[in-house]
Amino acid sequence: MPLTRRQFSRQSALTGAGVVLTGAVGTLATAPGALAAEDAADTAEQAGHGGHGSHGPGYGPLLSDPEKILALPAGFSYRIITHSGVTKLDSGEFTPSNHDGTATFEGPRGVTLLVNNHELKGPRSGWKYPVPLSEGLVYDPAASGGCSVVEVHRSGEVAQWVGIAGTSTNCAGGRTPWGTWLTCEETEDLAGKNGMTKDHGYVFEVDPCDRRANRAPKPIKAFGRYAHEAVVIDPKRGHAFLTEDASGPNGLLFRWVPPHGFRHGRGQLRMLADDAGALQATKCYDSGGRFVDDLSRATKIGTVYGVDWVDVPDRDGRTVSVRTQFADKDITRARKLEGMWWGDGGVYIVSSYAREESPVQHDGQVWFYDPKRRTLTLKVLLGVNSDPSKDGAFDGPDNITVSPYGGLVIAEDGEGVQHLFGATERGRTYPIARNELNIGTAAEPEYSEFTGVVFSPDGRTLYANIQTPGIMLAITGPWKRQ
Repeated sequence: MPLTRRQFSRQSALTGAGVVLTGAVGTLATAPGALAAEDAADTAEQAGHGGHGSHGPGYGPLLSDPEKILALPAGFSYRIITHSGVTKLDSGEFTPSNHDGTATFEGPRGVTLLVNNHELKGPRSGWKYPVPLSEGLVYDPAASGGCSVVEVHRSGEVAQWVGIAGTSTNCAGGRTPWGTWLTCEETEDLAGKNGMTKDHGYVFEVDPCDRRANRAPKPIKAFGRYAHEAVVIDPKRGHAFLTEDASGPNGLLFRWVPPHGFRHGRGQLRMLADDAGALQATKCYDSGGRFVDDLSRATKIGTVYGVDWVDVPDRDGRTVSVRTQFADKDITRARKLEGMWWGDGGVYIVSSYAREESPVQHDGQVWFYDPKRRTLTLKVLLGVNSDPSKDGAFDGPDNITVSPYGGLVIAEDGEGVQHLFGATERGRTYPIARNELNIGTAAEPEYSEFTGVVFSPDGRTLYANIQTPGIMLAITGPWKRQ
């Protein structure tokens, strides 16, 4: 049933404190430890430490790494799990490059399983370490991307193998409630473009526990064909939520509603008809019932929008891209819709930044979609970072995870210095790690984005990747409630 503008306006009025109206609270600054304006008066001393001292959130200042890889707070350490061109798969081939979205799973006898995307676009000849074409696991032999599965044993031993190959631009994805990984292709390349022999722009399922289940890869066409970024499954309702990282025009937030009687489970998605269920895009309204054309319009923490869902006319988008099938008045867009994670009964959703192509500029938003109330609430807002080359401010959030210690942990894909940073439930931010691996020059340093941030099943280890050249890291230390 659609949520009408009048219904949302009435709901906002009736729930009072339960809905924070647009403009009710302050904008979050980019500085670590910054917080919404209405909280500043009673926590000024803590905020003054900028998240780097003992009085603010987080773990204190980041200490430079003698190995020039990862700066961490005192008491924390890291271990390299995989390294493209250095470590090897069980086939003897090198670990593929360009690590991206990642999830962890509990394996047998204390093993932690990780599925790791490799964001490799275009033909295999363009990459030194593409995902190997393992027999039976290949979708398109011309494509260079895919996933590797990593086994981390209690003893410290690490094993790697191919989960899927022959896919393209595997960016983020999502962990399913039944213990598999959905890997997303962030491309719209059709067969014959960029050397591809099959159509791309789909979602595929990878099972880390059963190699046989991954044979003869089949795209989940019911989820649509577009520049997929991430996906989350609502464990109660069975809906899939999907982000699109695209511009010209800006991308969309989607919901897939399963057909009547469908039951999720291992291997069930690949059995769906190409047009099964309904693929829908968001249409948002503010508390006054006014249509919101772009999520960048929200400039205050606590902004709440009502959400309606509009059916996608042609989900495969072979002749007209899905996002261009709508007039701007029909749906709500956003720039750089990126990582997602299920937690607290809903979906956390990232918009990395907005520039001139959007109504309002920012350097990152994190939204929370409540499926029960059908509302989007702005949880984190990063103002435009005036000098990304200097340490201390955050910009360009991308992959995201809900922390077992409270709040969120976010991977930065901005300009200049790159961090892993946390955000508390009140919206305060603090640093966790800084990438110190310079892939540029001394005169013009360059630092790759962080990706695939996720905790181990027991919550003791934070895994994250440095995308270029492709390094998976395991971070341990004195984690505490934030």
